[in-house]
Amino acid sequence: MTRATKIVATLGPASSDPDVLERLLRVGVDVVRLNFSHGKAQDHINLAQLVRSVADKVGKPVALMADLQGPKIRVGKFVDGKVLLEAGQPFVLDAQRSEPGDLQAVGLDYKELPRDVRPGDVLLLNDGLIKLTVEVVRGEQVHTRVVLGGVLSNNKGINKAGGGLTAPALTAKDMDDIKTAMAFQCDYLAVSFPKNATDMEMARQLANVAGEPYRHKTALIAKIERTEAIPNLEAILRASDGIMVARGDLAVEVGNAAVPALQKRMIRMARELDKVVITATQMMESMIVAPVPTRAEVSDVANAVLDGTDAVMLSAETAAGKYPVETVEQMAQIAVEAERAEDVKLDADFTAKRFNRIDQSIAMAALFTAHHLGCKAIVALTESGSTALWMSRHSIKVPIFGLTSQPQSHRRMTLYRNVQPLMMPKMSDRDEALAKAEALLVGLGVLRPGDTYAITCGEPMGHPGGTNMMRVCQVA
Repeated sequence: MTRATKIVATLGPASSDPDVLERLLRVGVDVVRLNFSHGKAQDHINLAQLVRSVADKVGKPVALMADLQGPKIRVGKFVDGKVLLEAGQPFVLDAQRSEPGDLQAVGLDYKELPRDVRPGDVLLLNDGLIKLTVEVVRGEQVHTRVVLGGVLSNNKGINKAGGGLTAPALTAKDMDDIKTAMAFQCDYLAVSFPKNATDMEMARQLANVAGEPYRHKTALIAKIERTEAIPNLEAILRASDGIMVARGDLAVEVGNAAVPALQKRMIRMARELDKVVITATQMMESMIVAPVPTRAEVSDVANAVLDGTDAVMLSAETAAGKYPVETVEQMAQIAVEAERAEDVKLDADFTAKRFNRIDQSIAMAALFTAHHLGCKAIVALTESGSTALWMSRHSIKVPIFGLTSQPQSHRRMTLYRNVQPLMMPKMSDRDEALAKAEALLVGLGVLRPGDTYAITCGEPMGHPGGTNMMRVCQVA
């Protein structure tokens, strides 16, 4: 495997054609994101079936991520679709207004805004391109003055500088969408705007109930995009299976300058807590309309890779852009080049660390041994994928292969950095399983005669969490 960092691509009009989707998977997409902010339930079910069908044709595991919309904190519509606001003019955000907006006022999708703000608060609209200062709140009307003007069009988002909007993370629509996502057994469920661990715990309960008829449990990704989530980051991580560094809304709330340091902190903490992490938002934005990225975008993707992110994500670039396939190709190339410059500090990673679980200790022993012996591969025979996940939390130049008999684990491991998931029949005999694993990797050209590799498994075979053995082997 030449690329450790995974690529998440959002499906949309530009990428829903089976031929385009096939090309995307072939050039490097590992996880397909379905954006529940758009489309109906049946649309998502149909797209999920399409992705799985094309993935089978291509012959690679591909995970499906259902991304919930979250609360609609937006302005309403305008008579002419948009208005031009100028600095210094008054402008009213009216929660009771039902008619289309104009140059004086506009309605709100988010009806609680008048109770969430007070005089002096700064509201940022359209990703911070427009800035309003709250002067007074009268009933359901928020009277503001334009500080930074510009074009404001239908349904643009509202953020409060510094955070503080009380909108719940899970809306009634999200709860229905969770049922839809479980109907097609999504591999990852991304929760928008969580403020604390309780939001994620509620999402997990809802997902577990909705998934019960299908005997399916999904992995949860918390999208970190609210100021309030930052002090609760560790608790949110512990309640989730991973996080998404959702830099768009987060940057509007905390300021652009604060985001790079927060990104590094979030990636580091996620890895320390054995969670996955996705870096998202405007990574290759210029390629929506241009065939090549800017140098700043190249540096942005490369830095996320060097920070240790599991995956980098594309949104509008693949959903609605002119060059979806080329964008994925460019992102894959950037990741490979960045990984070549990556430092391996495995010994330092283990200093003063204690591993209380046998299976986790075996995983770390395999990493350490493979690194110092110069093994060609690390092979984890795993039911749940946990052994491969623990291995992937540490930077190592040796590729990790997660061999499993479970289709769900097979797809879920596609998001783990430096892990290549492979399906293998379930076996009860250890020696037979080890021989089958070696034959599989030799058949793929990963291993050749004379190569050494480290392999882990559990004895007796086939019990999740039962990894208790490591062996160093040489191909005959």
